[in-house]
Amino acid sequence: MNQESPHTVTSLAADLRTLGLVVGDVVMVHSSLRSIGFVAGHVQAVVHALLEVLGPEGTLVVPAHTSYNSDPAGWRNPPVPESWWPVIRAENPGYDRVLSPSRWMGALAESVRTWPGAVRSGHPQVSVAAVGARAAEIVAEHPLADELGDGSPLGAVYRLDGKVLLIGCGHANNTSLHLAEVRQDQPSMCDSAAAVRDADGSVRWVTWSAPETDICDFDEVGAAFEAAGPVVVGRVGDAESRLMSQRALVDFGTAWIAERRSPRL
Repeated sequence: MNQESPHTVTSLAADLRTLGLVVGDVVMVHSSLRSIGFVAGHVQAVVHALLEVLGPEGTLVVPAHTSYNSDPAGWRNPPVPESWWPVIRAENPGYDRVLSPSRWMGALAESVRTWPGAVRSGHPQVSVAAVGARAAEIVAEHPLADELGDGSPLGAVYRLDGKVLLIGCGHANNTSLHLAEVRQDQPSMCDSAAAVRDADGSVRWVTWSAPETDICDFDEVGAAFEAAGPVVVGRVGDAESRLMSQRALVDFGTAWIAERRSPRL
């Protein structure tokens, strides 16, 4: 360990302000907690630092996806025996905004999801959680078929002229680029299914069709966007971090994908 001293709420808040985060911002955060280095108070301190900088007028937004809540027939990493499928379908407790943990979103996102006052959108696979002044507005609508589009929380952040903050991770983790994907004129479509838990405790399966997503060129899109200049790069703790306008990113990405992405075979 090469740190001269632990990172703290105070030092991380100073780093975030230097990067350009300000009171009242709406910001969607993706992070690698490990990359920040040793923090006194661990992930709790990082969330406190973000909320301190945003103030009561600001809003912290994170992905709270539950990709495990899907039909097991489509599982590939890893697959499960076909004989298990009926049991998994029958015994799935169903998506619950409060109880269902996120997966693969990182410790910071999961901490925000469970933070006092946090609210979460209702999509059973790609939900978003938020804390702050505009949180309820951001998560209020999340249609099944518009899972990552303009009718989703991503679209709400866009309309609010929010920001994206990448802490120790790259554009492959930048969920907002999916909004650029689904804005294409003729996106490829795919079918999905998930279990939903209703207020009375009953569980039902829902199905929908939505634009197919593919992060394979997100790092390339991000690099081109950064080359155009509108990204601030700095450090949050030890983590190389990036702050940008979500609206500028999505507009750039929409045009880039239309011009540069190879059609799927």
